[in-house]
Amino acid sequence: MNLNNFFNPKTIAVIGASRESNKIGHVIFKNIIEAGFDGDVIPINPKASRILHVKAYPSVLNVNKKIDLAVIAVPQPIILNVLKECKKKEINDILIISSGYSEVGNHKAEEELKNFIEKNKMNMIGVNCLGIIDTYNKIDTIFLPRKKLPRPKPGPISFICQSGAVGSAILDLATSKNHKFSKFISYGNATTIDESDLLEYLAKDKTTKVICAYVEGIKNGEKFFKIAKKVLKIKPIILL
Repeated sequence: MNLNNFFNPKTIAVIGASRESNKIGHVIFKNIIEAGFDGDVIPINPKASRILHVKAYPSVLNVNKKIDLAVIAVPQPIILNVLKECKKKEINDILIISSGYSEVGNHKAEEELKNFIEKNKMNMIGVNCLGIIDTYNKIDTIFLPRKKLPRPKPGPISFICQSGAVGSAILDLATSKNHKFSKFISYGNATTIDESDLLEYLAKDKTTKVICAYVEGIKNGEKFFKIAKKVLKIKPIILL
């Protein structure tokens, strides 16, 4: 599984970017810009022509360039339609911030989503997650404003976290004590990509020297132990 586009994309589309400053899509779009991302960040909103002075598009299908990563922050009922457009656009790496799935008992919708992702051989982190930070590549898709939640400086720690609330609290505490991070990955419901996949990816990541993780449950115990044993030969894991 190649997850490089989540952490080193050249072009990011924020689907659900909003002109309203209190909306999650607006915060994510603004955070990517404020982080100093070197690539292109494209707002997708059918009701806006420009967001933060950047040209907006009604759909990814209207964008005349390759998109490496789609960050989705739209209401749950329309996400499948959005994914179909992403597939047509050949966007295979998807980060879904949106909630409204198994965490609220909507298991059917999450199963449909999982089936679509797997059938079309796409990579998806989420649903129901806080987002991703890569300090070296200046990626910040966390949906909390940077002025309210301080971001860590570049360093050797990568942190995987299932809970958004715990993740934001640890980021706040760690940053206040000047701990430095390579990556922060909130993966939410682990609909397809789970903690084992992320461990495996971080084992090969050159800027990660220590892997920390907070998980609420292991999706596949046998898979986890198999991968964890391999990773531990390369770098340490601190897991709660």
